Amino acid sequence: MVRSLSQWTKTLSFPARISPNRNSKECNVNVHPITLPPPTPPRKSQNQHQQQSSQESPSPQPNVPITEISQIIYPDPDSEKAIMGSLVFCIHHKQGCKWSDELRKLKAHLNACKHDAVRCPNKCGSQIPRVMMADHLAFTCIQRRAVCEFCNIEFTGQGLEEHTGTCSQEPIYCEAKCGVRVLRGRMSVHRVKDCVKRMRRCVHCNREFSADTLSAHGSSCPRSPVPCPQRCDMGPIPRSEIDTHLREECKALTIPCSFRDAGCSFKGPRHLLENHIESSIGSHLSLMVSLSSRQEKQIQALKNTVSKLSTNYTGTLLWKVTDWAAKMVEAKSKDGLELISPPFYTSQYGYKLQASMFLNGNGPGEGTHVSVYIKVLPGEYDALLKWPFGHSITFTLFEQGACGSQGGVAESFVPDPTWENFQRPSTEPDTLGFGFPRFISHELLNRRPFVRDDTIFLRVKVDPSKIVAV
Repeated sequence: MVRSLSQWTKTLSFPARISPNRNSKECNVNVHPITLPPPTPPRKSQNQHQQQSSQESPSPQPNVPITEISQIIYPDPDSEKAIMGSLVFCIHHKQGCKWSDELRKLKAHLNACKHDAVRCPNKCGSQIPRVMMADHLAFTCIQRRAVCEFCNIEFTGQGLEEHTGTCSQEPIYCEAKCGVRVLRGRMSVHRVKDCVKRMRRCVHCNREFSADTLSAHGSSCPRSPVPCPQRCDMGPIPRSEIDTHLREECKALTIPCSFRDAGCSFKGPRHLLENHIESSIGSHLSLMVSLSSRQEKQIQALKNTVSKLSTNYTGTLLWKVTDWAAKMVEAKSKDGLELISPPFYTSQYGYKLQASMFLNGNGPGEGTHVSVYIKVLPGEYDALLKWPFGHSITFTLFEQGACGSQGGVAESFVPDPTWENFQRPSTEPDTLGFGFPRFISHELLNRRPFVRDDTIFLRVKVDPSKIVAV
């Protein structure tokens, strides 16, 4: 690009070492090389101006057009020589140009400076620095001629930009993220026919799966038809109905007799099983009777085991009697009504005892007192124990007060060795033991807080200091 004189003198760059001394011999250029017009006189007021206009009537100055900028810059040859000999930098020194020389050589330098902008030879309208022209012509010029690397069709630069991203021959990754690269023009066919991530519907359960998981689903689909495992005459059966088929319909399945838990060993197809049951009613009944007998023995053994686990071996029984009011009413309406406590032992291998209570009294206390008794029961270790039973027994009926200390009524005794009640018991012990017919009166029982929440607590304690168990 060729600049006029007025264009390249407007952007000159001078070295910072230029001295402002006009008379210095080392000065390359005057700071004010242009002869300035005379200063403008100070503005006068309107009255002064009118008076001066009336006194002086100067002839008007003609407007002289300036057609050459050199008439302003170079008013005389000496100034022109001084300015044109000045040392200047290239106007593109900030872009990296290192050129510096006399001002008169700047124009010639700019015509060849690689940082100077020139018009694109393809007439795209851009002005590009010479150093970037090659890249512009190769890559960015909209009028360049370029060939698509995929379809080999030639376009202009602008046409190639519009064509990029739409070329049907460009390989792109599948939108379904199957990992396959397909030509853009065949992408729609790939998504429908070839993509392993395309959605396909199971023909049996009508659910949708990706193509790569459909085969795995087929091996577990509940509606997928499968043959009977017993190879019966039935056709393919839905997988979810196989168990029902084998249990209720399959004629080839070998099944045991429904009385197998009773001891029947028959096994056979379903149609033979029905005949077997009808013809073996008597034998099946005998098997069920034997099974019932065995189960009864097992139940009894379990009861004994549970009873042993719940038996008290501490020598102390805390007997809780609930529904006291109802039981008292029943005791008054029935003669000789006796409440029996759970049995307990004096130790793990000691004597077996049991307490009893007559709510309406017994013997001398009938109708007025509560009677309590203790009796010795046949135990498992009686053959190893010392007889007669000789340990002291204490009955205590507790008051249920709000205070921390519990009061109550207590009675105790030490068995006499001659008493028959405390000899070694037979398999049928006496129905009545030894105790206190007048343990506590009904009047005292109602006057003090022995009954609370319709419940009383009676403790029967064997003195541990006199236990003589093996």
